[in-house]
Amino acid sequence: MNIRENSTTKYRFTIIVPVYNEEENIYTLEEKLKQFLPHSILSACVLFVNDGSKDDSLHRIDEICSRNSHFFYLSLDRNGGLSAALKAGIDACFSEYVGYMDADLQTDPEDFNLLLQDIRDYEMVTGIRANRKDSFFKNIQSKIANGYRRMMTNDGVLDTGCPLKVMHTDVARRIPFFNGMHRFLPALILLQNGKVKQTPVRHYPRVAGTSKYHLWNRLSGPFIDCFAYRWMKKRYINYHVNKYNLD
Repeated sequence: MNIRENSTTKYRFTIIVPVYNEEENIYTLEEKLKQFLPHSILSACVLFVNDGSKDDSLHRIDEICSRNSHFFYLSLDRNGGLSAALKAGIDACFSEYVGYMDADLQTDPEDFNLLLQDIRDYEMVTGIRANRKDSFFKNIQSKIANGYRRMMTNDGVLDTGCPLKVMHTDVARRIPFFNGMHRFLPALILLQNGKVKQTPVRHYPRVAGTSKYHLWNRLSGPFIDCFAYRWMKKRYINYHVNKYNLD
């Protein structure tokens, strides 16, 4: 997608919210984000990315954006998955920093300020879900997946699945996205010789809608994706120009 500069240039921070069949959460999201924006330590806006939802999500997103001047959206023509939605949002973002959160409201947008206070010194600041409110079975799946991913990537990140992250937009644009790569965002930042900080954030149980994750995309999918990351890591081109006369 080739998008020219847009309304996000007026802000220092854009919050990307990927949405897939979350109609039950849209109005609560509106209230939570509307409450946070005036208190953000950086001027901020929200960019909803409708990922081909089949329910009433798009209509409700359009509705809340029409009555909130700092809310924007784009809608994908079909469901492409979380990595595709994130890439579309990043491609459309022209603020200095970009962050993202899930639409399920299991994290609090107020905690973005915990991440933003350190973002000048790091290329990414990522949350760690403290006192997770998921089921025992879901927590076990996550621990297994995170442990295996850390072994394969050596990124040292305890909770890569935490849906609260902030990045420098120029760094985020250089991430080589493909399906499943949202699980490896910290490792992909480190691949660029970037620095990553981990910060504890609050976590809540899902109160509306249904989770899009199950045994396959929580364990089997990441298992396969780890090999894709290892393959890419060996072939990743990383260079630094120390002199030029292109002024």
